[in-house]
Amino acid sequence: MAQKVSLTRYLVEQQRVDGSIPAQLRLLLEVVARACKSISMAVNKGALGGVLGSAESENVQGEVQKKLDIISNEVLIEANEWGGHLAAMASEEMDSIHLVPSRYPQGEYLLLFDPLDGSSNIDVNVSIGTIFSVLKKPDDHPGVQEADFLQAGAKQVAAGYCVYGPSTTLVLTVGDGVAMFTLDREQGSFVLTQENVQIPADTKEFAINMSNMRHWDAPVKRYVDECLAGKDGPRGKDFNMRWIASMVADVHRILTRGGIFMYPWDKREPEKAGKLRLMYEANPMAWLVEQAGGAATNGRQRILDLQPAKLHERVAVFLGSKNEVERVTGYHSGA
Repeated sequence: MAQKVSLTRYLVEQQRVDGSIPAQLRLLLEVVARACKSISMAVNKGALGGVLGSAESENVQGEVQKKLDIISNEVLIEANEWGGHLAAMASEEMDSIHLVPSRYPQGEYLLLFDPLDGSSNIDVNVSIGTIFSVLKKPDDHPGVQEADFLQAGAKQVAAGYCVYGPSTTLVLTVGDGVAMFTLDREQGSFVLTQENVQIPADTKEFAINMSNMRHWDAPVKRYVDECLAGKDGPRGKDFNMRWIASMVADVHRILTRGGIFMYPWDKREPEKAGKLRLMYEANPMAWLVEQAGGAATNGRQRILDLQPAKLHERVAVFLGSKNEVERVTGYHSGA
């Protein structure tokens, strides 16, 4: 029987053999993984743990917070602020950056996270997850400021997510492909279950919230109409539609078997570039998808090339199977 490879061993080999990551980054990723295990336990307890329902508060985005949103945010902060690997953190749930307290050693990395993506699914027991991104702190000045986080996604040094579903799966890239780890609850550790994940270039599945169709721009309508026309239409094949309303779950399906995920700009809030957050959701997911051979754009340009102007910037997202992303991006370019 093949020996199980733990997340720790995988990261040590990335550090020692491949030279992909330095020691401090390895330790940081292990801390993030431990925090995800704690969140997984809270999620799995559900109503038994008294963690379901609304917290009766709003985050900086103006969204009503669930109890698990707040719990997950606190777990990630508390787990990461004392280890000496970080200089500061930023969260979708917080207005501004969170500096590592001065009583702890200051590290050289910046951590960004969406502590619990898809929280509208919490109370109905549908898969949700945690998304994270790691950047290197600029070393041209002491201390940390918000501007230090405003780096293009191409500068990420690690990114991943943890999906809390029938099994808890951690998906990670450090710039050397994508690996998946499944939480072995008996052993209490993440075990490598798939390496070199690859997204098929072609697909017959798309994911989009069809209830917003009347608000879409013409290129998105054109693309979806062609998919819906099936084998008798211009695409010459039948498509299936999937929509979980949890980006982590939708992207995990695409990494597993292909597909395209779309959350476009629409006319309801025309002043906003999109719905999803560039720093906490789009950048880490775009890098994972690209590392697995897929593509990710905002409809006009590569997401990882976008220069953020603010911490909670929003963006349109088209990601997944390369040929489909290129097709819908081409429709935008020609519009």
